[in-house]
Amino acid sequence: MGLLRQLATRRSGKWEKPTLLDHFLTSPLQAIVLWLHLAFLWLRGIPLRPPQGRRPLVVVCISDTHDSIVPNVPDGDLLIHAGDTTSVGSAASIQLQIDWLASLPHQHKVLVAGNHDNYFDPVTRKEEDALGKQKLNLKGIHYLEHEALALSFSNGRRLNVYGAPGIPKCGGPDNAFQYLTPEDPWRNMIPKDTDVLVTHTPPLDHMDLGLGCPSLLTEVWRAKPLVHVFGHVHWGRGIQAIYWDDCQRAYESFMRHKARGPVYEIVSPTAWITVISFLLLHVRALIWQWFMLGGARPNGGVMVNAAVQNGNTGRLVKDAAFTVVL
Repeated sequence: MGLLRQLATRRSGKWEKPTLLDHFLTSPLQAIVLWLHLAFLWLRGIPLRPPQGRRPLVVVCISDTHDSIVPNVPDGDLLIHAGDTTSVGSAASIQLQIDWLASLPHQHKVLVAGNHDNYFDPVTRKEEDALGKQKLNLKGIHYLEHEALALSFSNGRRLNVYGAPGIPKCGGPDNAFQYLTPEDPWRNMIPKDTDVLVTHTPPLDHMDLGLGCPSLLTEVWRAKPLVHVFGHVHWGRGIQAIYWDDCQRAYESFMRHKARGPVYEIVSPTAWITVISFLLLHVRALIWQWFMLGGARPNGGVMVNAAVQNGNTGRLVKDAAFTVVL
C-alpha cells in the first residue's frame, strides 16, 4: 500500500519528501542519477580514518530540536547542534535548550543558530527580549556566528571548527539570518584549515530537497572540510560520504540541469548518453579505489544532515543521533 501511495500521489509542498510520482513527473533521469550516486557512495564508503595509534574522536551531530529534548544522545567528545534549537525563538526558550545541552557529558559543545533562533539575530529578536535586554547564559557552550574555533581534546588531538548561521530566504521577515539566493554570502568565508564545518543550511543538492545553497556548495568545495554538519531541511536527514572528485562534480552538474519532464528525457538519446557516462565514471572510480588503491579512500569527508525532527510531523525521529569518528 505504501508503494501504491508513492506511485499515485504527489507531495503537498517543497518541504515534503518527493514521492515516486514527483520524481517521475519532474525528472526521472535526475532520480536515477541520484540513486546511482548514493549507491556508489555506499560502495565506496566514508573516506575518514582515525589516525593510527591515537584514540579516535567521536563527533555527535544533532539539529532542529525545536524545543524537544532528544533522549539517549550518544556519548562522544564533541557535540554539535546545527541550529533551530526552538520554534519560538525567544531567549527563554533558547535558554532551556542550552541548559539541556550543558547537562550532557561531551567535552566540547558547539552551537550555531537557525532561522527560528530569533534571539541571536538582532534584526529578528523578539520585542520583549530586546526591550528587556535579555541575556543568555551559554554555560560553556561555544556559540559560533561566522567564527573559527580551535578545540583541544583530552587525548591531545585538536580540531578546527567553523560555524555560521544563514539560510537562503525561505519565509517572512520573522525568520532569522536570511539572505537572497543570488547573493554570495559564503565566498572565502570558511578557513582552509577547517576540519568541521557547521551551518544551518545545507549546500545545494546534498540532503536538501533542492532547497540548499549553491553559494555554500561552492565554498565547501574550496575549503573541503572533513565533516560538514547542517540541518534545516528535516526530510533531508541523513549521512553521506563526500569525495572531492570528478564523480562528485558530475553528480552536482547533472542535478543542476533543467528538468524537462519524463517524455523528453525518456526519448532523448543525449540524456541517456549523459546518464551512461555518469555510470561509467563511477564504475571507474570504484575500480580504481578497490583494485589500485587497495580500498583506500582518499580526498573526501562526510556530510551530515543532523535534523532530529521526523520530517514535518512535529515528532522526533526514533533513530539515534548521527556520530562521526575522526
